[in-house]
Amino acid sequence: MIKNDFTDKGVLITGGTKGIGLDIGLAFGRLGAQVHLTHKWGSADEGAIRERFAEAGAKEPRIHEADVAEKGDTKALIATIAEQHEQLEVFVSNVAFAQVTGPLETFKKRSLLTSIGYTAWPFVGYLQQMHKTFGRFPRYAVGLSSDGVDSYYPGYDFVAVSKKIMEIFCKYVNEHLWDEDIRINVLRSRPVATESLDATFGEDFVPFLRKYGGDHYLIESQEVADAVVALCSGLMDAVSGQVLMLDRGVCFENNLMRLYEKREEFGL
Repeated sequence: MIKNDFTDKGVLITGGTKGIGLDIGLAFGRLGAQVHLTHKWGSADEGAIRERFAEAGAKEPRIHEADVAEKGDTKALIATIAEQHEQLEVFVSNVAFAQVTGPLETFKKRSLLTSIGYTAWPFVGYLQQMHKTFGRFPRYAVGLSSDGVDSYYPGYDFVAVSKKIMEIFCKYVNEHLWDEDIRINVLRSRPVATESLDATFGEDFVPFLRKYGGDHYLIESQEVADAVVALCSGLMDAVSGQVLMLDRGVCFENNLMRLYEKREEFGL
């Protein structure tokens, strides 16, 4: 049971045509929202997405081609959405893109700045453009991060840096907009089995996590979606400027002591 009524309310999710973003869109769509999903040029099967929404009993989504790192695309996107809505109810910054890093000598400043431009800056840039276009901010803004900010993942350096910047923006932007009708939060989560995860770490990564971490190690995409809806439900409006962790308590027991305890089971 939620407090807010999302019927026909505008919900914008960047990178919302696959994986976690799509499940978040479906969650809001089931509540009657008019969901807007973005993707980078030609990366979405729009017919399949519309079919998923129809199967869920949700209103047909609006699917937009827009590169989050391009200011012109952002301006055009928000202007198009403004033709249908006087205000956005929810903005979810889901896009994350970064080069998988190798040894230190391979690091490039340009690659880092590109990572920040795609992963961290849209959390601010989109809010700026929404205020310019609508004259107000969305009532809720949620950024998606990961536990890779505090835990080591091979090749994850630039992603971790970019997501940490977004988390810091969350706190500072919340302070800047203290008197505005907006609640700003970031959700971290454990790994979620998606195409993006496979592309980053390889197809052997998820089976390895399941073998040595158990099925409970991975977070389900739907769990992230439910948490985003909860933050925007009206029942958690006192929560703002926070970075919240979704992990089912796994962070506490995920260490060498757990491996030692299960060494016979794992053949270690």
